[in-house]
Amino acid sequence: MVAESGGPEDQKPQSDEARSAFAPPAGTMHPVSPPEEDHPTSEFALPTGVQPEQHGPAGSGGGSGGGANSDTLSSAFTPPSTYRAQQSPPAFTPAQGIPMIKLTKEAPWQDRMRTMLRMPVTERPAAESIQRTDDETGPAVPRVLDLTLRIGELLLAGGEGAEDVEAAMFAVTRSYGLDRSEPTVTFTLLSISHQPSLVDDPVTASRTVRRRGTDYTRLAAVFRLVDDITSTDTEVSLEEAYRRLAEIRRNRHPYPGWVLTAAAGLLAGSASVLVGGGFLVFMVAAAGAMLGDRLAWLCAGRGLPEFYQFTVAAMPPAAMGVALTLTHSTDIRPSAVITGGLFALLPGRALVAGVQDGLTGYYITASARLLEVMYFFIGIVAGVLIVLYLGLQLGAQLNPEARFTPYDEPVVQILASMALSLAFAVLLQQERSTVLAVTLNGGVAWIIFGAMARTGGISPVAATAVAAGLVGLFGQLFSRYRFHSSLPYITAAIGPLLPGSATYFGLLGVAQNELVTGLTSLSTAVATALAIAIGVNLGSEISRLFMGLPGAIGGASRRAAKRTRGF
Repeated sequence: MVAESGGPEDQKPQSDEARSAFAPPAGTMHPVSPPEEDHPTSEFALPTGVQPEQHGPAGSGGGSGGGANSDTLSSAFTPPSTYRAQQSPPAFTPAQGIPMIKLTKEAPWQDRMRTMLRMPVTERPAAESIQRTDDETGPAVPRVLDLTLRIGELLLAGGEGAEDVEAAMFAVTRSYGLDRSEPTVTFTLLSISHQPSLVDDPVTASRTVRRRGTDYTRLAAVFRLVDDITSTDTEVSLEEAYRRLAEIRRNRHPYPGWVLTAAAGLLAGSASVLVGGGFLVFMVAAAGAMLGDRLAWLCAGRGLPEFYQFTVAAMPPAAMGVALTLTHSTDIRPSAVITGGLFALLPGRALVAGVQDGLTGYYITASARLLEVMYFFIGIVAGVLIVLYLGLQLGAQLNPEARFTPYDEPVVQILASMALSLAFAVLLQQERSTVLAVTLNGGVAWIIFGAMARTGGISPVAATAVAAGLVGLFGQLFSRYRFHSSLPYITAAIGPLLPGSATYFGLLGVAQNELVTGLTSLSTAVATALAIAIGVNLGSEISRLFMGLPGAIGGASRRAAKRTRGF
């Protein structure tokens, strides 16, 4: 009989290579296979017996979180199970949402754009395309950015503050329907970036400001162009905007060269009268300033930098003052001649713009502007010191005690301050329609200064700050009435307040080797200049403080330019 297969007598031993180390040993009848649940699985798998709660369609990821025993996977944006809209933590958007801000159309575009620039990006209202385009797909983004940069270049080159330049650039892009545009302004570089959507690449363009020129008529024309672009009552296409911008660039200055030279003489002569000069001093100071102006024009035509132009322009008035000293006349105040020449050269426009940029948070641009002012001032100092040193070597008796000589002729000084502001306005190439307003503003500034410093005995620096504040306040009101820049109404009006006398006597002290007296007087000049700039900016801010805010719904407060301390 054949034995059954698998019997013990028929089993042959197998080699170790033919048998797994995990095989059951011989004699085991029913090997148990591992259960299916013991296979490797995700660590997020539910334990046996736990049923997930259903909250809607699979994969939606919406709805609230599960119950206390729920451990399901959901979207990262799903609120936790303990979240309730009524007791929402600050980390979440409030249940009532973020209030939408609507900017009123009646407010000037400067206020509307400045308000939006100071908003967080997420809170800005959506751009409303004011100007229509021929293409249904919208305007050509590169052309709008190029137009914006050209407008910003003219404003920055004309001396406008960085904040107002950014507001104008932002207004142009929004008027043509470009949302998510961010302009950036520095002293010599303008750039703007536009991102069509969160998934598209941004488009960035930049432009360099290589040359600056003082022409407030051109500045006012650019403001009118931006006002028309942002207005819903006027249709300005891209081609029309380019045409008007080209006309503004090609437009001739409102005053010829000989009128500017005569205005420089009138400015210096009026300044000499403010500090006690008579008719002869007026004529000599005017002649010195006109000669210095012509020499500066000659240097500019030869390509010399502005530093040397200021140095050369400061020499003729100082030389004429020293020449009057050599005549030993007791009826003439040579210091008034030199002071008048300094009034015509002090860079008040650049100083006000630099301090304004610093106070509004544009520190890079402010540093560059103030550095430019410092170079100009050093050029003036160098020119005057050279002449004073030569005069002392020739035996000129320059009297530093003349600064303490009182001179109180209110009517004459008020008329001289108004003539000074008028001449300054002509030098700044202002529109003829603004000359009268700025002349009256300059007269008011001197009246306030004289009443406080001469009659009230208040510190001249404090009186200068208050008078400059009123200049800034009135200038801002004039600009709101005319929808123009405030610079044409402010810069020329601060002319009578410039520290020409303190600058001269400080230089005289240095020239006579009286460093303590000279540096003290120069410090007073610097403090007065800063008081002028800060007062002008404070007056402008006060005027905005009490005006209606665009988009102020529910008593919303006006945002500051930069938040650096968390409040």
